[in-house]
Amino acid sequence: MDDQQIMKQALELAQSAAGQTSPNPLVGSVIVKEGRIIGMGAHLKAGQPHAEIHALNMAGSEAQGADLYVTLEPCSHHGRTGPCADAIIRAGIRRVVVAVLDPNPLVSGQGIQKLEAAGVIVETGVCEQQAAELNRMFFTYIRKNRPFVTLKHAITLDGKIAVTGGRSEKITGPDVQQDVHKLRLLHDAILVGAQTVALDNPRLTNRFADSPKQPIRVVLDRHLRIPIESHVIQVPDAPTWIIVGSEADISKYGPFPAHVKILQLDTPDVDIAAALELLAAHKVLSVLVEGGQKINTAFLKSGQVDEIATYIAPIILGDEGTVSVFGDLHASSASNGVRLETQKVEQIGTDLKIISTLKE
Repeated sequence: MDDQQIMKQALELAQSAAGQTSPNPLVGSVIVKEGRIIGMGAHLKAGQPHAEIHALNMAGSEAQGADLYVTLEPCSHHGRTGPCADAIIRAGIRRVVVAVLDPNPLVSGQGIQKLEAAGVIVETGVCEQQAAELNRMFFTYIRKNRPFVTLKHAITLDGKIAVTGGRSEKITGPDVQQDVHKLRLLHDAILVGAQTVALDNPRLTNRFADSPKQPIRVVLDRHLRIPIESHVIQVPDAPTWIIVGSEADISKYGPFPAHVKILQLDTPDVDIAAALELLAAHKVLSVLVEGGQKINTAFLKSGQVDEIATYIAPIILGDEGTVSVFGDLHASSASNGVRLETQKVEQIGTDLKIISTLKE
């Protein structure tokens, strides 16, 4: 086995914990000695042992003189767990192969420096692109001081969100609904506008019985007009955070249930960038936006979108009684439109799923 093959196994281990490690990154580790895997592990949950520790515990005394592969630079600081770099040194690891450096200022480069100072051979950049992609949500959170934002919508072939009388309808098949629940599982929060709550009364949860967590339900509601009888307020199957403007009367409903939190901004309007910064301050690393036309348009105009997940149903509705997925983007010609780069196209049942990013 060469370094790339082993690192790919470490990446698979990291991926196995997707959706359950936030606010920590996904990390996998493999220990090899004389061509034989003697230890492996993944970080499973914040506050629990890191991937390297699981791998070292499995390897035991055999770790002496072995090579350790890890998808993210080992930490060197004291957090809820001890520094992994120190544990690697104590175990007598001969060589450490790192896929990508940690952008977190508490770690960045320091873990490698500590290892090298102790005489450990360190190599970096093996499967670097794959490792960075795996932790794109964590990297965005650290580098931009805001959550990674995925804009998700389901549309007809002619770009409609199938709205009749203001109420949304499901236009995609059951296979897409299952995929959406997987997407929800991978994000810390689901975000909608107050109008979506008022019209559709959504649950905004994933439907997996064995789900390790439910995403936080975030509602942008400038004046706190959300119906008090709505599911997100009355049913505590997930936390609900309502972001309101400075002029909202947060006392008009009296005390909310324990699972509901009101977050008030300093400005009358609920600015997208300010709302995301507030969520980042509460350690929300990723947000799945599932709003209507108004929210979709506001996010796209804000430039705060990292990824777009579009589900397309083979249906054509035309203009009567329907609403397009986006409103006015002030694009008078194709050259002025919002340009996207297609990252992935997948058929799900009878529907299509397209993952795209904004073109820089």
